[in-house]
Amino acid sequence: MQPDVTTVNCPQCQKEVIWDNLSPWRPFCSKRCQMIDLGEWAAEEKSIAGQPTHFDHEAWSEQDSES
Repeated sequence: MQPDVTTVNCPQCQKEVIWDNLSPWRPFCSKRCQMIDLGEWAAEEKSIAGQPTHFDHEAWSEQDSES
């Protein structure tokens, strides 16, 4: 009896990816798709919906508190 094979679609290109230890970039199909996705998050093209938990003006300063 062969175990069930789980597959997912790459979030970037939609190519089918087998979900196991032989797929090092899962859920992505390749390093390229993984890096494209990372770049989109870094450029703030993607975000998680919801209210921010803090604001820039609240209890935050670029200056060292000892200065």
